[in-house]
Amino acid sequence: MANTAQAKKRARQAEAHRARNAGQRTELRTQIKKVRNAVTAKDKSAAQQAFREAASVIDRLVGKGLVHKNAAARYKSGLNQQLRTLA
Repeated sequence: MANTAQAKKRARQAEAHRARNAGQRTELRTQIKKVRNAVTAKDKSAAQQAFREAASVIDRLVGKGLVHKNAAARYKSGLNQQLRTLA
């Protein structure tokens, strides 16, 4: 348990950051699932729209340091490959 004022504050900050990061990770996974579901349903226009939204979320989380840039590139590449199967 934190004893100093500084350690107590860092514990509060860590909890707030953890909660925020969890919500953002959930949003990331939701956006990826939307693309995959649209591809599975063979709905090209919905899949393209979902991909644009997912790419935006992925790029935003890279900027915040929540996702590594190579992992983000891998996510976007995989989704784009799935999207191209509809063409």
